[in-house]
Amino acid sequence: MSDAKIFSAKDLLAGPLSVVHLGLDKIMDGAQAAGVSFVEVDFQPPAGGDPGRMQALRRLAEPSLASEIESANAEMLRRFFASSPHLMGVGVAKDVIPGMEDDLFLHAGPPISWDRMCGPLRGAVIGGLLLEGKATSPEEAERMAATGAVRFEPCHHHQAVGPMAGLITPSMPVWILEDQGKDGQGRRSFCTLNEGLGKVLRYGAFATEVIERLRFMADVMAPILAETLAETGPLDLKMLMAQALQMGDEGHNRNRAGTSLLIRALAPAMVEVDRPAAQIRKVLEFIDANDHFFLNLTMPMAKLMLMAAEGVPKSSILSVMARNGTDFGIQMSCMPGRWFVGPAQAVEGLYFPGYGPEDANPDIGDSTIMETAGIGGFTMAAAPAIVQFVGGSAEDAVATTRAMGRITVGRNPVWVIPAMGFLGAPTGIDLRLVNEHTLLPAINTGIAHREPGVGQVGAGLTLPPWSCFHDALDAFVKHCQEV
Repeated sequence: MSDAKIFSAKDLLAGPLSVVHLGLDKIMDGAQAAGVSFVEVDFQPPAGGDPGRMQALRRLAEPSLASEIESANAEMLRRFFASSPHLMGVGVAKDVIPGMEDDLFLHAGPPISWDRMCGPLRGAVIGGLLLEGKATSPEEAERMAATGAVRFEPCHHHQAVGPMAGLITPSMPVWILEDQGKDGQGRRSFCTLNEGLGKVLRYGAFATEVIERLRFMADVMAPILAETLAETGPLDLKMLMAQALQMGDEGHNRNRAGTSLLIRALAPAMVEVDRPAAQIRKVLEFIDANDHFFLNLTMPMAKLMLMAAEGVPKSSILSVMARNGTDFGIQMSCMPGRWFVGPAQAVEGLYFPGYGPEDANPDIGDSTIMETAGIGGFTMAAAPAIVQFVGGSAEDAVATTRAMGRITVGRNPVWVIPAMGFLGAPTGIDLRLVNEHTLLPAINTGIAHREPGVGQVGAGLTLPPWSCFHDALDAFVKHCQEV
């Protein structure tokens, strides 16, 4: 028999009391009134205490089904980690993106029509029509967009991603990535080249200098980059990302190390390209002045890896998170192409001088593909300097990365975080864990002005809407019953 002493209720009440408070407020009222000391624990009941979602989680936790889900998730992660995204070259969107046509504009996030588009997305469309020569003034462009002169489809429907407004028009140059893993099967993804920060098309600006910059990128930068990559051969982006994380990037809003590594990989070959030296210098200066240049490579890298992991029946892991400034949408690995949509949320962060929350558009862009892949907001601990751009503290960054480990099913063996003992990035957002722990994926992002034509006004942190995850949970339970 154990020597442990057994206390009666009378014994316990005889001495000083201290209570651990787990959110049962009414029960604590009496203890507080009696002057009892207590420790308050941040407690959430499973699924926020919602009976319907708790019942759904119980169904998914039945041993036989839970085992199948775990096996599916292991396969999903295996495919994700086996993917090997390489930068192959630069091409023109209409020539290389599947399904791209002259009257088609691609945008970030889930499907949306002109009448529901937010200000920055409308501004990008106006700029796109000016860039393509379809309109000669912003007013004409707006009329054309409203009357169906161009069609709109999500970048994600065409193996592409786009930051913020995400606009890809037919004549734009795009990066071409290819999965060179043994199961890659020539799979490709695409993204535009990054314009920099501030007054740029992806934030909804369309002034003359915006269009001129885009034409320089198409006419000068893209050909030089294409010829450079023809000389260097494919670049392993997954390994570049691994180095960048160990140098202080988190892969979404801090890309200084990644951009520097890219310049280092490209510059020796670029200076040998048969182009005027002044043009080559201007391209190198443009990239050097734009710390976010690498973002438009890591986004299609993440997309390519998640595409490799799509179509695994009964996997509870997310494969897409994206927003168009009006809606926030997610997709599941087991149900590729099916959107679960809720309202885009406000962003809390730091603003440029002269701007504040009243100027901000809700969250927008495909760049949440970074968090879906386990970087960005999930690896903030790797980049303490990011808090100077998006707000918070270095301690908050570490706490966020730890929290994201609670809603993911794996750790990335290649993308590791030095500040956390080289712990792998938390990877594989599990729909079940998000609902069970009442804990949403953390996202760091830029902030666009709510009106067309203005551009970027800040950067900060946000969360998805709960409705996406609640609807997806209901659909996932049904999916598991049918498969």
